[in-house]
Amino acid sequence: MQSSSNSTTISPPMIIGVANTNHYLVGIVDLNNNLVGLRQDSAEVVGSIVEAKAYLRGNNIFSALLELDCTIDDMCGQSKSNRYRQRILC
Repeated sequence: MQSSSNSTTISPPMIIGVANTNHYLVGIVDLNNNLVGLRQDSAEVVGSIVEAKAYLRGNNIFSALLELDCTIDDMCGQSKSNRYRQRILC
């Protein structure tokens, strides 16, 4: 996938869930480590993992990385490398 700028996206599609919320973000991570939409706009916000998978399937994507984040980890300075990630089928 190419973005409208000079950077290319290199990550697989991602679903990010944040603890203590009922929202999931769906998108891809660009070279600047920003979560962007599948078409380089804003990441999609959905209300469940089921909706996130359906959104990806609707865009002909059948696997993604699921990342579960905790806001407490961010406040304590926990590194992103320690976050839970798993490849899931959509």
